[in-house]
Amino acid sequence: MQTTVERITAQRAHIEQLERALWRDGVGEQPLLAYQSAYRELERLIAARGDDRRHHFVILIPVADSPGHLRDCLSSLLEQCRLYGYGGMQAGRYRKVSVLLADDSANAEHCERQRATAGEFSDAGLDVEYFGIAEQLALLDRLADLDLGGVIGHHAPNAFGHKGQAMMRNIAYLRLAEMHAQRPAQRLLFYTIDADQLFAVQLATPDGGRRVAAINYLFELDRIFADGGVKVLTGKVVGDPPVSPAVMAGNFLDDVTAFVEQMARCSADDGYRQPQPEVRGSGEAAYHDMAELFGFRGEQTAYRYHCTLSEKPSNAECFAEFAQRLDSFFHGEHATRVTWYQYQEVSRSVVPARTVYTGNYVFSADALDWFIPFAPLRLRMSGPTMGRLMQAALSGGFVSANLPMLHRRTRSLTGASEFRPGVVVGESNTDLSDEFERQFYGDVMLFSIQRLVEQGFPGARPSRSHVESTLQEVDAELRTRYADKQAKIEARLEVLSQCLDDPARWWHSAPASAAAVPLFGAFLRGIRRNFGRDAAGRSRIESPQIRRHWHARQAQAIIGLPDAQAAWQQALRRLRVAAR
Repeated sequence: MQTTVERITAQRAHIEQLERALWRDGVGEQPLLAYQSAYRELERLIAARGDDRRHHFVILIPVADSPGHLRDCLSSLLEQCRLYGYGGMQAGRYRKVSVLLADDSANAEHCERQRATAGEFSDAGLDVEYFGIAEQLALLDRLADLDLGGVIGHHAPNAFGHKGQAMMRNIAYLRLAEMHAQRPAQRLLFYTIDADQLFAVQLATPDGGRRVAAINYLFELDRIFADGGVKVLTGKVVGDPPVSPAVMAGNFLDDVTAFVEQMARCSADDGYRQPQPEVRGSGEAAYHDMAELFGFRGEQTAYRYHCTLSEKPSNAECFAEFAQRLDSFFHGEHATRVTWYQYQEVSRSVVPARTVYTGNYVFSADALDWFIPFAPLRLRMSGPTMGRLMQAALSGGFVSANLPMLHRRTRSLTGASEFRPGVVVGESNTDLSDEFERQFYGDVMLFSIQRLVEQGFPGARPSRSHVESTLQEVDAELRTRYADKQAKIEARLEVLSQCLDDPARWWHSAPASAAAVPLFGAFLRGIRRNFGRDAAGRSRIESPQIRRHWHARQAQAIIGLPDAQAAWQQALRRLRVAAR
């Protein structure tokens, strides 16, 4: 008769066989159910053994005025726990999973809804701690004599919402440090995600894509961190891109133009020819206009749109449906370059990393020494910037793995995001100028830090003049790239406008698409306002005054990083001592 240990070993081997068959044969419903059931049986065996020393996960979810996204996110986490059973249950609670919900909302009604949601999921078996503004201020009051401005900025207590994801995470990391000190017997891993993500992946299928809970995230992460060598692990996302529309407008215009030109050559009543799943926007960073800056191959061909109507649509119907989705681009969706999940065995996918996806990364208690640098600047690209510093300091302790989450920027009922910082949504337009500016200077910060790290920063502290000259050089190079992209956008806009304005085109008279042409026109006006020659964002990055302002702030933040790190260490020590 087998011992419990032998049965556990056999069950793990059985799961490996099921996994290989699952992905080889196309993730059928019954094989997926059998795979999930096998993990639950493994958890039962581990519980029977009685010495489960695996990690406990504290899942950090910052949220800002996004109650719908938050509910979906927590629902997917609860589904993950029910399907795979990591750690099992005790007295109706999941033993090895808890949530820290860090609320950065400015709307009092949303705060109350999100607090209520935390209570609801706590009642369902997840331990959810609501870390609202009052709780955040109480924690910071205990550190008021420390200069943490370089880490969390300076905020009035009566205007403490919308600090931004980086500062909110840094404040939440202080609470995580307290938790670690309060739970000395637990092996904790901290898993920080975004509220607009799900514990699932999206597969390319002939009918337009399928969401599946096909990864046992917590089990896989525990195994990777088991020997203590890994300190930080980053995953990625599938589904919607993790970047701003500011760096996607060029290739999306390529795709829209190709779509319109294709429709112009077809009969309105003929069936729309859907793209094959294997060529539908699954290339890594295919959505990024400047992918080559990050080591990816830039895409040279247009991607075709997959129509999401339930039955096979006509060309006219597809044209109308695509027109309805165009405005979602300004909210972060890229309808033609969705990222699909590509299976790779997780243990074989672990490789050294250089970028942190702040919405999907995991770290051990040892890595609480790391906060998101330069957070008070509120720039985009904070994760890649942090990653360059981690890469230099942690070496093999900083890795990535094929553990993506499903990213959904917009809500299905509205086609819009619930909240995006600095994005102004009007009745007839969406203003991305603030996001465009933060994207550009985020890029400047990233590539300046990359150069400084190669020169020994932060161990070797550069002079202010050297930091300033580095910022200026990188800024000039990137402005050239941005200007080139803007010129290409102008050319694409001209081509697309001519197509839409040609009265001989069939869609002007097709009943199903008569209302679609104005939507295309509104989309083009939105692109011109945000990315054209006279766009406000473009004017901002060309302004010498604004450039000097940003460079001064960036240089001060870079030079002050060692001081910010020292203040952070003081805060951690105090919280740890007080929590014991």
